[in-house]
Amino acid sequence: MDRFLPVTYDEMKQAGVEQPDFIYVSGDAYVDHPSFGAAIVTRLVESLGFSICMLSQPDWHSTRDFMRFGKPRLAFLVSAGNIDSMVAHYTAAKKIRSDDMYSPGGKAGKRPDRAVTVYCKKIREAYPDAVIAIGGLEASLRRFAHYDYWDDAVHPSVLDSSGADLLMYGMGEHQITELCTRLGNGENISDIRDIRGTCYMCDPSETPWGAVQCPDFSQVCADKKAYAKATRQQYEQQDEVYGKTVIQRHGRRMLVQNPPALSLTQEELDKVYSLPFTRRVHPMYDKDGGVPGIAEVQFSIAHNRGCFGYCNFCSIALHQGRRVTCRSEESVIEEAKKITAMPEFKGYIHDVGGPTANFRHPSCEKQLTAGMCKGKKCLAPTPCPALKADHTEYLNMLRKLRSLPKVKRVFIRSGIRFDYLLEDKDNSFFKELVKEHVSGQLKVAPEHCSNAVLDKMGKPHIETYNLFQKRFYEITKSIGKEQYLVPYLMSSHPGSTLKEAISLALYLRDNKIHPEQVQDFYPTPGTISTCMYYTELDPYTMEPVYVPKTPKDKAMQRALLQYFKPQNRELVLEALKRAGRYDLIGTAPGCLVAPNAKNSGSGEKGERNTWKKRSGKTQSKRNHPAAAREKTAQKRNQTNGKRKSQTPKF
Repeated sequence: MDRFLPVTYDEMKQAGVEQPDFIYVSGDAYVDHPSFGAAIVTRLVESLGFSICMLSQPDWHSTRDFMRFGKPRLAFLVSAGNIDSMVAHYTAAKKIRSDDMYSPGGKAGKRPDRAVTVYCKKIREAYPDAVIAIGGLEASLRRFAHYDYWDDAVHPSVLDSSGADLLMYGMGEHQITELCTRLGNGENISDIRDIRGTCYMCDPSETPWGAVQCPDFSQVCADKKAYAKATRQQYEQQDEVYGKTVIQRHGRRMLVQNPPALSLTQEELDKVYSLPFTRRVHPMYDKDGGVPGIAEVQFSIAHNRGCFGYCNFCSIALHQGRRVTCRSEESVIEEAKKITAMPEFKGYIHDVGGPTANFRHPSCEKQLTAGMCKGKKCLAPTPCPALKADHTEYLNMLRKLRSLPKVKRVFIRSGIRFDYLLEDKDNSFFKELVKEHVSGQLKVAPEHCSNAVLDKMGKPHIETYNLFQKRFYEITKSIGKEQYLVPYLMSSHPGSTLKEAISLALYLRDNKIHPEQVQDFYPTPGTISTCMYYTELDPYTMEPVYVPKTPKDKAMQRALLQYFKPQNRELVLEALKRAGRYDLIGTAPGCLVAPNAKNSGSGEKGERNTWKKRSGKTQSKRNHPAAAREKTAQKRNQTNGKRKSQTPKF
């Protein structure tokens, strides 16, 4: 477990390779850990008997790095890395990030914007006839014409813009295995058009029969209704049971998406995780302080894939898929034993999870033969009657992990679906989760409190979270521990008006929650929520959706979630005034923010008690003291021949 793949020409030669079969190009630093897609793909290719070299974060300003190993015998395999390169570079406010957890020393700037496209063009410059196959999250979510938040425009498929020969979408083990085998057998890349989980471009005359056709690239650029329709069509075919071929014309060429790849069986998934990963950062980054992205995952274990939670802002449904598959208990235990043998292991397994930690089975038996229900969710807004919630297997596995020598604690840090947990009639997992697997704080994701917004997110209603919260603290108290829930919250999601944002602020106030971090909605490529953001339409109902888009609107909604911070005071004041919620301005109990300090003086005392409840009723705006003073001032100024006074600042 100490051998990395070749990263230099000399290392390639020392491995006895004259010309590599494949070269893997990645936007991430080289980390040989199964939490990194590059590690899984390269180790899998190696296990098939092919030689492969790793080209991590090449300098894209010239072709020199791309020619480091020479031209590969079979293909370049290109990925932007674990996340979209634009998300890696920019915040939701489109500000440049100073850090990058997947780069040496955590420093940004080691990969280009839209890395897949840039890398492919440099490869074409160096080797015009080279075979190029692209994959990973960036390529997967940009496989159709898509809205690009950073350009505020619709872009064509990345397969078109990059000039690559083939695109592999989703979790790529089946695709890469078949592609490598067929290329190794001498097939031409232009003839390989039938692999599930891949996309290719062709002449419209070669379009396969029976496909579902989305509105053309030109149509989705010009018509937002066409874009919304295309989004729904694409999602409805992302099922391995009934998903059809999907096509979308791009000018003189046709984009063809083959049906999704089949999920890996448990045996196949076990085999993937048994590959000889070093579980380490390549030592060439030691001088830079390593790669921060390894910290949270080095002693963590992924036991499942897929997520039937199907949140609208999440990319998992279009990438990993909604069907949950899992590793065997034996496979997970074996990985844990490898972790405990590492000299750096301190006794703590940081996580045993995945996209959703407590999913261990498909949501129901029907989906295995009929597929996932179109246009419906297993858990939201309420759980489906066919849902089977059972934590027995997961709990037994956690108990065995806790009993391993050298293991002090086993934590669960990836997301827990609290709505699924509550559906389990047996409380054993809930009790042991609170007692054994929480490190002082448990992160959960209610996201919002407005059910109108939660519906647009595809999340359960807030009443479900309230019940979970109540039971969590009851169990915590019963075992004599001091533990807390840390809720993930999102501002400015489509459907969230100032009214909803204020409701969330009040919910936080009433529940004594002071979030230190709040996530603005980030319109990343390919999601249903991004479709709503761009089109201002719900793709499933075609009804209009309010979308906060201006920097000021988004800043106010974000500030409301942290109304207690002094630096947010002016924004909170402006938001409350704009919404007409003067009853929340003041120093009385229940107010969110004090009046503007600029107006301190003889008249401020009355405003400090603005909108107090009198005799059990709140004053109306008409009877507000400031409004009365404004009328008096207006009359006085009119009498003196002066201009009318303006509304005083609160």
